[in-house]
Amino acid sequence: MTPRRTAGGTRKYSPADVARIERIVVLLDAGLNLAGIEMVLHLEEENHRLWSALHPISQERG
Repeated sequence: MTPRRTAGGTRKYSPADVARIERIVVLLDAGLNLAGIEMVLHLEEENHRLWSALHPISQERG
């Protein structure tokens, strides 16, 4: 993650960046190591992608 910078050089994290960092902290507190956190984040992203792809289909069946 590479945050944007202000003219003065201060890092500006997006809401998505902050949410990702918060999720990482929760997973660390749950006892996962960095490799486990990477796997969880990847699986969550994949799950979101698949649900997003199915969402229009489920609305059509309504």
